[in-house]
Amino acid sequence: MKTLRNKVQLIGNVGNAPEIKNLENAKKVASFSMATNEFYKNANGEKIQDTQWHSIVAWGKTAEIIENYVGKGKEIAIEGKLSSRSYETNEGEKRYVTEVIASEILLLGGNNAGNENGPRS
Repeated sequence: MKTLRNKVQLIGNVGNAPEIKNLENAKKVASFSMATNEFYKNANGEKIQDTQWHSIVAWGKTAEIIENYVGKGKEIAIEGKLSSRSYETNEGEKRYVTEVIASEILLLGGNNAGNENGPRS
């Protein structure tokens, strides 16, 4: 069990156009939502699709690749880790956020958004 780590691998479709921010130190950050689908049969034998939405954040070179090649609907694979944080709203409410911090991205086929043959980070 010593080799278990905080690691996430997802294959899915980008839910919204990635938001790219250029920070003061010339570093980029990209954030977007990603949908993953799972299919199963219910008790009546009907095929059911379960869609889960994930918040994805990428930094540096990975963010640059996302900026240049990834658009809404694009099918991608990502690898990264889970990160949880909290913040306080202007009304004083505490909010909790869990995000996947992407360290690698692989552009897949599927929807036509983005470049089909782009690089892998």
